[in-house]
Amino acid sequence: MAKDKTIYTCTECGGNSPKWLGKCPHCNAWNTLIESAAESNAPAKNRYSSQFQSLAKASDVTALSDIEATDMERTPTGHEELDRVLGGGIVEGGVVLIGGDPGIGKSTLLLQALDSLQRAGLNTLYVTGEESGAQVALRSRRLGLDGSQVKVLAEIQLEKILATLEATQPAIAVIDSIQTVYSDQLTSAPGSVAQVRECAAHLTRAAKSSGVCIVLVGHVTKEGALAGPRVLEHMVDTVLYFEGDTHSSFRLVRAIKNRFGAVNEIGVFAMTEKGLKGVANPSAIFLSQHSEPVPGSCVLVTLEGTRPMLVEIQALVDNGGPSPRRLSVGLDRDRLAMLLAVLHRHAGVACMDQDVFVNAVGGVRISEPAADLAVMLAITSSLRGKPLPKGFIAFGEVGLAGEVRPAPRGQERLKEAAKLGFSVAVVPKANAPKKPIEGLTIHAVERVEEAMNVVRGLD
Repeated sequence: MAKDKTIYTCTECGGNSPKWLGKCPHCNAWNTLIESAAESNAPAKNRYSSQFQSLAKASDVTALSDIEATDMERTPTGHEELDRVLGGGIVEGGVVLIGGDPGIGKSTLLLQALDSLQRAGLNTLYVTGEESGAQVALRSRRLGLDGSQVKVLAEIQLEKILATLEATQPAIAVIDSIQTVYSDQLTSAPGSVAQVRECAAHLTRAAKSSGVCIVLVGHVTKEGALAGPRVLEHMVDTVLYFEGDTHSSFRLVRAIKNRFGAVNEIGVFAMTEKGLKGVANPSAIFLSQHSEPVPGSCVLVTLEGTRPMLVEIQALVDNGGPSPRRLSVGLDRDRLAMLLAVLHRHAGVACMDQDVFVNAVGGVRISEPAADLAVMLAITSSLRGKPLPKGFIAFGEVGLAGEVRPAPRGQERLKEAAKLGFSVAVVPKANAPKKPIEGLTIHAVERVEEAMNVVRGLD
């Protein structure tokens, strides 16, 4: 009997190799090649090329100005924070991929959303491959979803799932999770690169051809990225990530990609006994309630998508040894080292022999450079041992030459701060409003040393 031919497939990029290698020859990732059986050429001929044939209807070449385009109609899910991330609600024929750590609340949120849509009169389907129908029913009882009419299918075979979608014609279907689904056309195990890619392509084709909105739940790797090849993210319309510490009651849902709305939007949820509830004022989560101002604390107005949020930046500067430490949580560590160099060169504040720790309160991750000025002021406050004034906020990007660059949508940031009762702001000169904002004293600065002098004068 002839031995089945095997190939080695990279779990990161999906590339193939005829033999096992320590490093993938396609993407140079280490220890990512896994063994799988090679499919025969006869039945698999043109399979991948035919997967996407019905994703878009064939048509003649047409000028953009001659194409009639209308806004996609959206159906609200009944959860305002989820609708914000999705861009207003679910879209007919849209495919959403949602990933996150185990136990963070993906299945809980989607079951709540399906129940809300079902009560609004829509036909819904929940396909579970990781749990039995009884387990899903128990979760719905715990969430207080009594009398829910959401249809549940416990199945992992792709062909049966597609047949059920065609027979029931739901408005929205959740596949929990895509890593458990397998197709009979492939011999590899569920969760392998080939199976994930094949099943996602078939489900995407079904969504586009039938108009059903499909939500795919994806596992994540130890690094926090979605498991499987990146081609999965390219196939879908929207990619959402669940963020947050499982030990905390707060969760963030962040849009990484959205063909029907803004990217980098976030929704903030609180985990309660009755499931996930939207948080209307997320700034309250990320601000510590100090009775009196403390050294090393500075409030930043950051922008998440279209939403301005207030986040407290904390810094601790302590005596270090011969090799001082530079540690940041929620902020880029390399950028912290750069800011310390700028602080030394242009403001005369030296931390060369000091340990510097910086933290964004509440577990939020800040990637925008507008946090630079707040980080530097927090470090200086901790080093001097003097707190910043009560009701103080700051934002602005700092360049290597010591200049303070403007942040996008500065007016909205300042109005959000004033609404929450903050009274003093240090901002880039280009972000200074033309009309005064009631209750907010604004100090516009052009350089780092100027910002430091303003803060010293406020003590």
